[in-house]
Amino acid sequence: MSTFSILDIVLQDILLVINPSREDWAVRNQIITDFRMAIDSVESLRATKGATVECFGSFVSNLYTPWGDLDISIELPNGAYISSAGKKRKQTLLGHVLNAMRSKGGWRKLQFIPNARVPIIKFESYQQNISCDVSINNLKGQMKSKFLHWISGIDGRFRDLVLLVKEWARAHDINSSKTGTLNSYSLSLLVVFHLQTCRPAILPPLKEIYPRNVTDDLTGVRAAVERQIEETSAANIDRFKRDRSRAVNRSSLSELFVTFLAKFSDISSRASEQGICTFTGQWVDIESNMRWMPKTYTIFVEDPFEQPENTARGVHSRQLARISEAFQTTHQRFIMANLDRNSLINSLLRPQIAQFITRTPSRNNSNAYARNHSRASYSPVPNAAANPSPVQFQNQFLQSRPNTMMTPQRPLSVQSRPNGVTVQRFVQTRPISSFSKVYSQPSSSSNVQMRPNSSSNVRMRPNSSSNVQQATLSQRQQMWRPKSDR
Repeated sequence: MSTFSILDIVLQDILLVINPSREDWAVRNQIITDFRMAIDSVESLRATKGATVECFGSFVSNLYTPWGDLDISIELPNGAYISSAGKKRKQTLLGHVLNAMRSKGGWRKLQFIPNARVPIIKFESYQQNISCDVSINNLKGQMKSKFLHWISGIDGRFRDLVLLVKEWARAHDINSSKTGTLNSYSLSLLVVFHLQTCRPAILPPLKEIYPRNVTDDLTGVRAAVERQIEETSAANIDRFKRDRSRAVNRSSLSELFVTFLAKFSDISSRASEQGICTFTGQWVDIESNMRWMPKTYTIFVEDPFEQPENTARGVHSRQLARISEAFQTTHQRFIMANLDRNSLINSLLRPQIAQFITRTPSRNNSNAYARNHSRASYSPVPNAAANPSPVQFQNQFLQSRPNTMMTPQRPLSVQSRPNGVTVQRFVQTRPISSFSKVYSQPSSSSNVQMRPNSSSNVRMRPNSSSNVQQATLSQRQQMWRPKSDR
């Protein structure tokens, strides 16, 4: 069996573990519900008469893992118009929210960071130790999350590759803005760029999805603005998927992963001269782009939805060489002959995650693997029903969620260290039944509401493999969360 064949099987085994389950979704939903109840007593929010709690980030884009964090935004009302609040007001409101959370209890590691570029409250939930960030009026973040979700509807390999790349980056300690390395948003954009620049291209330049700077258009009546952005993007995505004249890229997931590593192996030397622009789908000479000058950064990964912001502005110069080395060393290992399964796993995952993979039975039947994970499942021109447009997604989402709600309960017990219990994480084995509401609605006396709109659309993708069994709730309660993710 070739290295690519072995790597394909290992990558699919990893995806079985890092794909979120129904319980992972339910726990995050419960955290949001508990948070809304906790801040319901904040008088400054009650006075606004219409503040809503909305999630964004990887949970909305469906690019999260079981131990991924949760981003929450408190949206302040401004009639039908998009609200804007100054930094001082955000700091004041978050201070009130912090006091309410301390009074209510049920959280730990509460931390207020008022002087950040975007003021936030950080805390950790007792349920699965999930880290959460709370901000005010983060509509920009919500729209960026939606776009990443829409992009994953173009080709399923994008989502799989993002999940794998993020786990690989954590294993090599290059996925943390706190330590001066790449944040998860930048890594997602690197995957977008790779799929734009591979041959044949799998994704289009993002200007072909939405031709303007998205954040510049976030003014006016919110419903109208969001509808205009979604309809424009939906039409352009549909046009791209239906274009029969473009060449079809049939690369396997392993081939795309290896070429991804190769593409950015020289990033430490290239970053001084060129930046990554997913809006145009090209490397761009920094000196020729006046939007990027005169600011100097170690590496430039432009935010396609908020140009000319640099999503990798926090990368330190002393860390860039280590980032490049991680790409180089992993790529060199992958192209070696006689690479075995354990070596691949150790190159891709942290030890505390790899232990769940090594206990997963290997697939020795390559023919069965080919049938279950054929390249045809990644067809770049899928039918519209299988991959809804942004406008269709909001309605179809309500048929893809679980049909039961999590009721308030005591926090789940979580083991602080592995205790010898064999724990494996698996994805859903069959489609999830219909779901009546996005979030539980607040009582009539509450002024802080859950806004059941498309910003919280998270579709759980079922896995069709017949030999995958869902882990029991008791097993999941004992799931140890990596210390680096706490």
